[in-house]
Amino acid sequence: MASYTATIVWERAPEEPFTDNRYGRGHSWSFDGGVSIRASSSPHVVPRYSDPAGVDPEEAFIASLSSCHMLTFLYLAAKRGLVVNRYEDIAEGIMSKNEAGRFWVSRVTLKPRIDWEGATPAADIIDELHHAAHDECFIANSVRTEVRCEPAE
Repeated sequence: MASYTATIVWERAPEEPFTDNRYGRGHSWSFDGGVSIRASSSPHVVPRYSDPAGVDPEEAFIASLSSCHMLTFLYLAAKRGLVVNRYEDIAEGIMSKNEAGRFWVSRVTLKPRIDWEGATPAADIIDELHHAAHDECFIANSVRTEVRCEPAE
């Protein structure tokens, strides 16, 4: 079993009263490998107090699903002897309300564009790789969000 850590730090600015909910949502994420990034609430959710330069949890969730799918896809392609030169995905997440009226990321659509070494594999092979990548992706196996894959031509 593997264990992962992320350290999340938020600190109130002294001039912010806090109880009126008028405080900055910017904070930092630090990971066990030493990388730290600026994070914030989504400007779509808390417009005045979000840091638009920060990564919000919704974006990170979408990126995590996309990244896991890509890494699994690359692994499976390499196992089949297929060489990928470039993989780009402009993934999109949709926020909606669930049956209880609470917001959630209900759907993430992956839109990978892949450049292959040599001839592009047949469409059924690429489709098979994407299905297998989805089935084996650790993150996709951890969520109830619908994850679609619509490869670019």
